[in-house]
This record gives sequence, C-alpha cells and structure tokens, in this order.
Amino acid sequence: MTDLNLWFDPSKCLINGEWVAPVGGRVLPLMDPSTGEQIGEIARGGADDVDAAVAAARAAYEGEWGRTPAAIRGRMLLKLRDLVLERVEDLARIEAMDVGKPLKQARADAIALARYCEFYGGAADKLHGETIPYLDGYTVYTLREPHGVTGHIVPWNYPMQIIGRSVGAALATGNACVLKPAEDACLTALAFADLAKAAGFPDGALNVVPGLGSEAGAALSGHPGIDHISFTGSVATGIQVQLAAAHNVVPVTLELGGKSPQVVFGDADIAAALPFLVNAGVQNAGQTCSASSRILVHRSIHDEVLAKMAERYGALRVGPAMADLDVGPLISAKQRGIVSGFLDLGHDLETAAQGLLQDAPAGGNYVQPTLFAGVRPDHVLARDEIFGPVQVVIPFDDEDEAIAIANGTDYGLVASVWTRDGARQMRMAKRIRTGQVFINNYGAGGGVELPFGGRGKSGHGREKGFEAMYGFTTLKTVAAFHG
Repeated sequence: MTDLNLWFDPSKCLINGEWVAPVGGRVLPLMDPSTGEQIGEIARGGADDVDAAVAAARAAYEGEWGRTPAAIRGRMLLKLRDLVLERVEDLARIEAMDVGKPLKQARADAIALARYCEFYGGAADKLHGETIPYLDGYTVYTLREPHGVTGHIVPWNYPMQIIGRSVGAALATGNACVLKPAEDACLTALAFADLAKAAGFPDGALNVVPGLGSEAGAALSGHPGIDHISFTGSVATGIQVQLAAAHNVVPVTLELGGKSPQVVFGDADIAAALPFLVNAGVQNAGQTCSASSRILVHRSIHDEVLAKMAERYGALRVGPAMADLDVGPLISAKQRGIVSGFLDLGHDLETAAQGLLQDAPAGGNYVQPTLFAGVRPDHVLARDEIFGPVQVVIPFDDEDEAIAIANGTDYGLVASVWTRDGARQMRMAKRIRTGQVFINNYGAGGGVELPFGGRGKSGHGREKGFEAMYGFTTLKTVAAFHG
C-alpha cells in the first residue's frame, strides 16, 4: 500500500482530545480513486463511539469550553488558521489522494479552509443581540447563545471547505462539535482535528468519529444528546437525517443537491463567460452540489457558444490527482457507475464534445467529461443531478422561457445570469428560485462571506458568512421589568 506519510493515525477516532481505536477495533479500507487500489485503513466508528464523542462534547460545553469568552474562541480559530496555512501542501496532498481531485484544486480547498478559520475567528466576538423598545418600565434585549452540542455530517467531495464553513461557524459561536466525515474521504477531517488540538481547543470541543453513514452517521443523527445537526449530502440521506433528528425535535441545516443553470443572453460577454461555463461544470469532476450542469443559451448565440464550449471540452485532460490535470477521477467505482448510467441515458442526444483521458490507470474511477447539445428541458439529463462532469446546453428564445427552464427542476441552489442589460439582471435575479444568483460570474471566487444554501430539494438553512453563525445559535429574549 502507498505510504501516506500522515502525522496522525487514520484508524482511530479523536474523542475528548485523545486518539482512540473505535470500539471493537473495526476499520474500513481507504481507497485511492486515481488507481482503485487500497492505500490504508480508516476507523469504522459506530454508535458506542458516537456516544463517547457526544458525552465528551457535552462535558466540554458545560465545562471549560462553555466558559471560554468569544474573543478567546476567535483567537483559537486564528491560531488554527495559521496552522492550516503551515500545512497547506500536506493537506492538499492528502486531499488529492483521498478524493481524487487535482492537486491545484485540493490546494485551493486547503487555503479556503484557512480563510474560513480566519473569517469565523474574526467574527466570533462580533455576534450581538439587540435591544427592543417596549412598554414603559421594561428593558428588553436578546441574546444569541450556542445550541450546545452540534453534529456535523460532511460529504466526500469538499471535506475541508465544508468542515470550515460548518465546524468553523459552530466553534466560533461556542458550540462543542461531533464531526462524522464521509467514509470515502475522511483524512483531512482527522488532520483538521489534530491541528485544532495544537491550536489550543480544549478536550471535547471537537470530536471526530469516522465510519459508515448507516452506522456512525445514523447514530449521530438520532442521538438524544445532539442539539443541532448540520448535514451536507444527497437528498435521500438528508431526508433520513431530518427524520432521525425530528424524534428529538432537533433543528437541522440541510445543504443537498443542485441542478444549477447558467443563463446566457445574446448581449453577454461570451469570452468572459466561457471559462465559467465550463469550469463550473467539470471542477472536482463535476462532483459539486453547486455545479453548473445546465447551460441555457439564447438562440441567437447558441451555435457560437456551443462551438466554443466544445473547443474547451476537447482540451480537457483527465488523469490521476497527482498529475494535476484539469479533471481527476470520480470518488469511487460506485459513483463511476452512477455517472456512466446517466451517460447511457444520453444515447438519444448529440454529444458535442468530450475530454480526453491522459495516462489514467485502468483501475481508476475515470469518466470522460461530456457536453451534450440539443437537450430538451424535460430530458432526464436536464432535470436530475448527475454529480459527474456532464453538462447540457439548452436553447431559449426569451426571458420567460429562460425562467421556466431555470426553475424547471426540483432543485434551487445556485444560478448565474450573463447579460449586460442591468434591468434584465435585476428581473432575472428576482425570478430565479435559488439560494444564490450570480450576475456575470459564477461562484464569486468561493465567497466565504456569502450566505449559501438552497430552496426545494436543495435543502434549507444557510451556511457561510454571518448567517451560518445565526444558524448555530438560538435566540433568547430577556424582558426585565424595573418600574
């Protein structure tokens, strides 16, 4: 097996500040998506381990961590930022091997993790309540207090970024956390927890239990000692998490799937749009909830845009993560099978272009990025989330048709509008049903500060920015009568 050169033991959980083997000593294989080979073992935590982690978090919240002033919490996060930045190359290498994403994309994720720590570190002591004018003789004010113990279930596609925006906000607001990373990619979650120890977070403030979703994830979702759940992942699993949490009347933040459109009008700056049109669909091999998988193009420029996108697709190179090409492998053989099944469903469509495999090991989980043209808005490839490097181009004739197509799925996460017409920009932004709308860009460079979340089957609640901190707190109203 490959020497991972880790400074922590991935076959253990981090509970109450200690690296401990899961109860029963069970492990899971750690697979390299680039080769399909086993490269190590990770802990297979279960209900007993979750119990221990929740108990440790509760003790921390009711003890030292719960008494830590906001300013001190912020300084710890800023120290954690520094430690992450010192380890950027190590974290990028680990993430690239674990997830399969090109090294440059993994490096960007590590830098984003540091930025989340920086943002929430600076914001920790700036979350204020309000005073409310009321009856004579009263002073009324509100307090924002942490929920207590928060559970965090993060997926395999962007572990570092999602840990940063979820755990970072929870720690900043004073919660004690139990983190369950995805079994397909948990190495950087463990690395982050180890760095948090070094940054001075007290025992129990952050606990990590790797394992299967059906075991550790299910135990965490339904645990009576959890006060809030943050989940990012599939719609089906999100429903199960919410049902489990409902038995304990626990609030849940859900960030689920997407089928995000980019709408390109005839007056758009095509040269400026093209990198966003393609990159937003194939980044991380399309395994992105906010991936732009639908490109809606005004009929007057449809052929031009399609031809230029096809040219870019033809230049895409697909290969192992460490080769640092444009696109890496999918996370697993299972995911490759799912995406290949969708590609088979496009047999009746025009394949406008595909990327090329380059020195890709036969055992790796590779698919060719594929651009389809002539796609009907009701086609399965235009409606369902694929979670792979597959995009469809759909023509439209006017604003109303563009809106109907853009809103014609069960999802509502992200959208983009490309036009120089300011009035049209505002109309489209108001009418598209999504959590984020970008005008003449897509993603705004990550936008740590920008509230992120969806509508419909894309979930509910908001992450990133101050909105995430509001979500990780509960509001208390104090009405004092003093005559």
